[in-house]
Amino acid sequence: MATININGLNIDYQLIGDAGAPAIALTPGGRFPKESPGLPELAQALAEGGRRVLLWDRPNCGASDICFDAESESELHGRTLTSLIRELDLGPTALAAGSAGSRVSLIAASRDPEIVSHLALWWISGGTLGLISLAYYYCCDFGIAASHGGMEAVASMPGFAEQIARNPRNRDIILSQDVDKFIETMERWATFYLPREDSPIPGMSPADFARLTMPVRIYRNGVSDLSHPRATSDWVRELIPHAEYLEAPWADTEWNDRCAAQLKDGSPLFIGWPALAPGLLEFTAS
Repeated sequence: MATININGLNIDYQLIGDAGAPAIALTPGGRFPKESPGLPELAQALAEGGRRVLLWDRPNCGASDICFDAESESELHGRTLTSLIRELDLGPTALAAGSAGSRVSLIAASRDPEIVSHLALWWISGGTLGLISLAYYYCCDFGIAASHGGMEAVASMPGFAEQIARNPRNRDIILSQDVDKFIETMERWATFYLPREDSPIPGMSPADFARLTMPVRIYRNGVSDLSHPRATSDWVRELIPHAEYLEAPWADTEWNDRCAAQLKDGSPLFIGWPALAPGLLEFTAS
């Protein structure tokens, strides 16, 4: 594990595999950290296949710094990812990501396409129900807590407990926020997730999709998955006509099954992701 300062933020990361090998950056969903079960196993399989793998904690995730100074959290993450790749001198890097990570990687690749060699996406978030739930999950609870109990209430919420435990300065970052400005930020960040008529992905316009000229592979969303609807991955495929469009290496009910298991006994969400390794190695080989 290592920490590097990127745009004024301390970002926790790990590199696995031989220096100089073609690089792949893995980004998970939610605010889950890089150690989430399934992610290190996927990274190890890719490294054994000859890749240099970047695991990283996005701002507001894991051991990295918390930050609210951005137009949207996804834009913050995308900007940090490409800056991190450049700072580590990894060269053109494949971005491979699921759920929130797929949105972050799309934004990163569209803003700085020169540093992205390939783009592989799965569990692409979207749909009216899915996006509204994201606004609530990432923004509403925190804004409401601030309105009731100030920033002390926000710092006490379970949603930031791991980040504070792993990086104690995060508590001070939260407490230093002006309450009114923080609520305004949560409202702006929530608005980011409102569905659009011209794009399935928050933060991505048709012009942004047109910048994705690198090789792209999309793993099709499950029909049963309302957090990552089939219609969303279909629409993304239409906006990237040259993209490969494949079935994912798991059952259609994978997301629902993982969510049910998590509610039952805390089972991790990403434990199926190592099954992607052979396909990602093949896709990034050329």
